[in-house]
Amino acid sequence: MPHSQPRKLIEVALPLDDINRAASREKSIRHGHPSTLHLWWARRPLAAARAVLFAQLVDDPDEQRFPGVEERKAERERLFGIIRELVKWENTTNEKVLEAARKEIRASWERACEANRDHPRAAELYDPERLP
Repeated sequence: MPHSQPRKLIEVALPLDDINRAASREKSIRHGHPSTLHLWWARRPLAAARAVLFAQLVDDPDEQRFPGVEERKAERERLFGIIRELVKWENTTNEKVLEAARKEIRASWERACEANRDHPRAAELYDPERLP
């Protein structure tokens, strides 16, 4: 039985300019940043990692939940707003920002669990109480 999985945000769109700005800024932070422990030639900014992880776990607004083009566009922009906050270094431990991201991840996971409730291994693979 195939898995039922909607497209993820990362498959459709990302606010790349905002992520790039945050990643560039993160590279220049010299106090309280892990990069100050060791100068590494191939550093990967945490901002980009946070954005990619979030966008891989969160559903892109689809026609079923958001029938109108403008509705989908507005919802995608709302999700981009979460990413814009998530990528800021100063929000790394901001519980309000992190909880907004967690809420979206949970909602997408719950939709996946519901869509796959008839899967033969649903109890194992699609447990809404156990996030991926």
